[in-house]
Amino acid sequence: MNRKTFIQRSSLLAGGLIIMKDLFARPKEMQYGHNNMKYTLDKSWATKHSPNLTVKDCHEMVQDKKGRLLLLTNETKNNIIIFNKDGRVLESWGHEFPGGHGLTIHDENGTEFLYITDNERHQVYKVDLNGKILLTIDAPLGIGLYSKKEEFIPTETAIDNNGDIFIADGYGAQHILHYDSNGKLKNHFGGRGEGDSFLDNAHGICFDQRNGKKSLLVTDRARNCFKRFDTTGKLIEIISLPGAGVCRPVIKGDNLYAAVLRSPNMNVENSGFVTILNKKNKVVSNIGGTEPIYKDGKLQLIQQQDKIFAHPHDVCVDDDENLYVAQWASGKVFPYKLNRV
Repeated sequence: MNRKTFIQRSSLLAGGLIIMKDLFARPKEMQYGHNNMKYTLDKSWATKHSPNLTVKDCHEMVQDKKGRLLLLTNETKNNIIIFNKDGRVLESWGHEFPGGHGLTIHDENGTEFLYITDNERHQVYKVDLNGKILLTIDAPLGIGLYSKKEEFIPTETAIDNNGDIFIADGYGAQHILHYDSNGKLKNHFGGRGEGDSFLDNAHGICFDQRNGKKSLLVTDRARNCFKRFDTTGKLIEIISLPGAGVCRPVIKGDNLYAAVLRSPNMNVENSGFVTILNKKNKVVSNIGGTEPIYKDGKLQLIQQQDKIFAHPHDVCVDDDENLYVAQWASGKVFPYKLNRV
């Protein structure tokens, strides 16, 4: 590690620890958020485990149909940590994913599988809930998109009902790659560029059927927005979120949830919050952020207001509409739980 990198990481760690110390000194009944989407912080969640169980960056979380919460970290002592909803660790596994970043769960004919992206190994994996690797997708070389595997740095997946896999290459060449369930490339769109259909930091992707029609929501973090595409790659809509460096979109019921890594731009450390949009894709609540204000139908700048988080990276919404927020570069903290008021 060079001196510059060491100083940067030390600064991020120190900032995250200061925020955590201030946060846990606050009264339990304090509420965060706006309108009818308010939450209290559960300070004791994810503390009921052995001190030998550690994390580096807590990247993403999902809930399985048993109600368990699965966390992906890039700590190869235990890449996957499985909690129940009161924060007790049920099990942990995984040593293969030093760049574990994206975690998606998909129910395939009654059996759930995980899809993990690793941005250090430049691969995407389908695994069972015990960690057995069933499918590996490498960089699609030889088709004119990539000249070497290192250019492929996948960050997220979305799985269609038929098992087709859509991969967001959010730290690489910015393509959205469409594979069949066996890992054969079918199509691609997006890519780096300046037009509306191009992407810059395509960090997340998910399916959205809230309006009755299936589409793909893709993060364009550098441009503070989500972009809606059909499954062939045709751009349908841009959801502007000025000031919000958003991570992946998460759909639960009629709402869209997203961690905002930094605000009001990506140069400001320890400046994240969580944003919630309704079915019409209007921001209704910012947890740790400024109140959402619209003028002439346009959302005004949103940014961190209350230092609840340092660098939130993902939001998991459980079946009781409580939130679990995983953080990157935030003092190696376990996820925070926010209880719906």
